[in-house]
Amino acid sequence: MKTIAVIFGGRSAEHDVSIITAHIPIIDSLLAIGEFDVWPVYITKEGKWYSDKKMNDLSYFKQTDYEERLARGKPVQLSFDGGLSLVWPGIFSKSVKVDVAFPAMHGTYGEDGSLQGVLRMAGVPFAGCDIFASAVAMDKVLTKQVVAAEGIPVVPYAWFTREQWANEQDEVREAISKLGYPVFVKPVHLGSSIGIAKAGDETRLLQAIEVALHYDEKVLVEKAVENLTEITLPLMGNEDVKPALPERPLNKTDFFNFDDKYLSGGKSAKGGRASVGKGGVNNAYSEVPANIGEEMTKRVIDLGTRVYRALGCEGTARVDFLIDSVSDTIYVNEVNTLPGSLYHHNWRKAGVSNIELVTKLVRLAEERFASQKTTTFAFASDILQKVGGPKTQK
Repeated sequence: MKTIAVIFGGRSAEHDVSIITAHIPIIDSLLAIGEFDVWPVYITKEGKWYSDKKMNDLSYFKQTDYEERLARGKPVQLSFDGGLSLVWPGIFSKSVKVDVAFPAMHGTYGEDGSLQGVLRMAGVPFAGCDIFASAVAMDKVLTKQVVAAEGIPVVPYAWFTREQWANEQDEVREAISKLGYPVFVKPVHLGSSIGIAKAGDETRLLQAIEVALHYDEKVLVEKAVENLTEITLPLMGNEDVKPALPERPLNKTDFFNFDDKYLSGGKSAKGGRASVGKGGVNNAYSEVPANIGEEMTKRVIDLGTRVYRALGCEGTARVDFLIDSVSDTIYVNEVNTLPGSLYHHNWRKAGVSNIELVTKLVRLAEERFASQKTTTFAFASDILQKVGGPKTQK
């Protein structure tokens, strides 16, 4: 029986969303299969690691005192001796060898390549994108620069750092003014629409920048697309990329925000209360498949596949688009290398069950790991023997 460690939580603004993704559909599906030994690995908001099979049940995290319960226990340690093992030190020490890791951490330290780097160094297969795609996709500005270099349209934008805003504000504001209003202001490294605001004038712009700089040291300002239709497309695969279905948010807000995605208080397109399905995702927020016509659907899938490959995505990712519905111009907005709850609601409509989705991602992780073993990372050299310096005394 293979041991799978599902890693979630973390020091991120998307901490709670990560807990949902880890359980639904990942842990629930792995347990339902009955062929895996599933170990939940929870990272607190302070960065401590814990692992206890009690945490395989989402209800554990609905207890108001779960953090105090964890604090009374001992954190788990990681061993990289011959792979990755979970170790509980003490008089009756215990260790569990991990066969496959399944990152379910959104945002900082989990989706930005940090965790992927640890797992790569540990020499363990892990699901989802590797270090490089994760690091680039986490940075909305770098994503636009890579995508634009491939000849794929992106909306006009400006970006700046916290230091530039403090010391070169006149230059930054001049660059932003060239975009014209309205604009969207976004923290560069956050997801789940956290910290994003629309600004229609300078006063709102300054307020939005203040909020964005609270969450991030780098800020993106984008020209708002007129006659906007938002489309999102989940994809899966390593070399052979499989698209799910183009999806159109039905939110009534200025953009697809956190409440639209996750909270039960959202409104459906018909004005009723939006239902929240298993997984905490608002099932009434979107149209799947998006009713955008056969030709536009083909264009979205083609561009999504090109972006997925250009960034070197593997396992799974989601590509978001902005479409001017009058001119039919498609812009690539951003890429998410760990879609919330793996966008399992979309894959299900595309004919892929939760169990098939999760097991496929495990297989893709193992295939990539096996492929990487064919690459030589070391180089034999006699350079140390040729370096000059004092001779060693006998």
